[in-house]
Amino acid sequence: MEVSAKINTSPLELEEFSYDNKLVRNFAMATLLWGGVGMLVGVIAAFQLVFPELNLGIPYSTFGRLRPLHTNAVIFAFVGNGFFTGMYYSAPRVLKTPMYSRLLGQIHFWGWQAIIVFAAITLPLGLTSGKEYAELEWPIDIAIAVVWVIAMINLIMTTLNRRTEHIYAAVWFYIASFVTVALLHVVNSIELPVSLTKSYSVYAGVQDALVQWWYGHNAVAFFLTTPYLGLMYYFLPKAANRPIYSYRLSIVHFWSLIFIYIWAGPHHLLYTALPDWAQSLGTVFSIMLIAPSWGGMINGLMTLRGAWDKVRDDVVLKFMVVAVTAYGMATFEGPMLSLKNVSAIAHYTDWIVAHVHVGALGWNGFLTFGILYWLFPRLYNRPLYSVKLANFHFWIGTIGILFYAIPMYWAGWTQSAMWREFTEDGFLKYPNFLETVTQLIPYYALRGIGGTLYLIGWAVMIFNLYKTSRAGELKETETAQAPSLQARQHPGEYWHRKWFERKPVLLTIGSLVVVAIGGIVEMIPTFMISSNIPTIESVKPYTPLELQGRDIYVREGCYTCHSQMIRPFRDEIERYGEYSKAGEFVYDFPFQWGSKRIGPDLHRVGGKYPDSWHYNHMEDPTSMSPGSIMPAYPWLLDDVLDTTTTKKKIKAMQILGVPYEKGFEDRANQDLVNQAGEIVKRLGEAGIQTEPTREIVALVAYLQRLGTDIKAENNPR
Repeated sequence: MEVSAKINTSPLELEEFSYDNKLVRNFAMATLLWGGVGMLVGVIAAFQLVFPELNLGIPYSTFGRLRPLHTNAVIFAFVGNGFFTGMYYSAPRVLKTPMYSRLLGQIHFWGWQAIIVFAAITLPLGLTSGKEYAELEWPIDIAIAVVWVIAMINLIMTTLNRRTEHIYAAVWFYIASFVTVALLHVVNSIELPVSLTKSYSVYAGVQDALVQWWYGHNAVAFFLTTPYLGLMYYFLPKAANRPIYSYRLSIVHFWSLIFIYIWAGPHHLLYTALPDWAQSLGTVFSIMLIAPSWGGMINGLMTLRGAWDKVRDDVVLKFMVVAVTAYGMATFEGPMLSLKNVSAIAHYTDWIVAHVHVGALGWNGFLTFGILYWLFPRLYNRPLYSVKLANFHFWIGTIGILFYAIPMYWAGWTQSAMWREFTEDGFLKYPNFLETVTQLIPYYALRGIGGTLYLIGWAVMIFNLYKTSRAGELKETETAQAPSLQARQHPGEYWHRKWFERKPVLLTIGSLVVVAIGGIVEMIPTFMISSNIPTIESVKPYTPLELQGRDIYVREGCYTCHSQMIRPFRDEIERYGEYSKAGEFVYDFPFQWGSKRIGPDLHRVGGKYPDSWHYNHMEDPTSMSPGSIMPAYPWLLDDVLDTTTTKKKIKAMQILGVPYEKGFEDRANQDLVNQAGEIVKRLGEAGIQTEPTREIVALVAYLQRLGTDIKAENNPR
């Protein structure tokens, strides 16, 4: 029996549509603007550690307030806008459709810029939650969630309206980034408002530390890494005019990366009071991260196989190759730093600063620069104004990274060696922490020079792109044609293409499920099993004055330089006192373990010095510690403590489970006045006259409380 079939050979009808280049241009301009702000603030903060007088003696420009401004500006303003620039250009083009809603795109753009402006205002004012990379207060946190979800809806709806049969790898990474960052941000930012500008994290101590570094590590993973991997999968092949090296490697890279990354947060808390099982889990998954991370790097670099002559001559590819290489370096070093023996050396030192900036300056910065140099000539239909200037930018930026990273690596190793060195008689060779700080000042100066060189490169790029745009005219809309999406059968099709690349809803849900598993497994035991966080009977809630003092400590960003976590190492116990116990932090909303020691650990500082020492130290640190690079805080001696907030703060603590007795909130201010009077009396005996209403009194009360709840042989009190 003969069977015949008719094959329709008529061409599919093309549909005409347009891409919105104006929104891409707007995000690119925001990237350039906020990148300069973030880098400039970073350079100022770097030189403040060399020349403390650059703190200017005013509250708004101290290192403790500028450092969060720098990190937020670089991460969320520079890298965030860079991601949105690339996404709004690439996603419509690989999906062959305009973005779902221009209105949602505009809301995303202006909403995100408004968030950045409010962050730039509130952080120098000291309005902070005190959680690294999540310092913004609750109204801004809500705005971030709303704007982020709006952008995610726009992307997912665009994917549903596509004219291509399958979804390209770049969009996988975009979707996973949106889904995961939304989850991270919401969970970490659950807080109890006290006022419009003040809130407390609902988590305390060890639990807060776990949630914070689950968020903090994965903010690096899903804000600084996966979105930029999506950009790499689009712009690197475009710039090289070659297909991505391996489609199947991109699948393995994507799913293994997003699954493994989410587990790795606890490696930031090795040798702390976090339960050992959680530390070990973070270490295991961090080591596993090498494979998918390097899978992505290999996929990027191998795309250029046979095109290395072009790399030599094409400045865009130069930036991108260094970016992908920096990604590979950082993602090899990260797992190595998660090994306990390596973390024991590196944690709290400038080694971590070097590691982070290899990723930020090399991976995020250079990939952004390469994309912008590739993008502007296409947006304005003109060749790049000056390839020579772009090459100058490449080389001065590369030198800047080296001047930044190498001194910081050396400083980190120097710090760790000096902290741990003992004399032949068994005593600490450098018992005074300040001795280890003054040795680092030349390295800090070189770091500042490196940042300055990098900033000069940025300024050169601004000029180059400005001249490029002035020579051309923005194509606000770009017309394109593609046939409508046709429903077809594909027998024997690869499972990933069938179930995920053709079904964006399944892709989105699958991404959420994969990233949620690690967080659930780590958090539920920590929150639900009480034996994981054993209580200590002698640990009592902070007094009202101490609570107010703690809020001042957080406001001034003291956690950016001081840790409150003594690890069970011989040198730390000798220098600071008994190692820290999990049960000591049950009333710390938020936790204050810190991530960097520019100054000594403060967990056992209570009772170590008289009240007058702390008073004089805050007025002029060099009066108590000659050679100190700590800024002075003279305003604390004059500013009046706002006691109108005391009752609200005590009530908030009661809601969070702190066992203040019923009705205590009504007499809390009287308790505050009584304790303040005792401190003022002791200061008076030391020849210092002050009022009990000054902020310095509350801060002294808090510092004198630290670490005194437990008694140990080598405890100061």
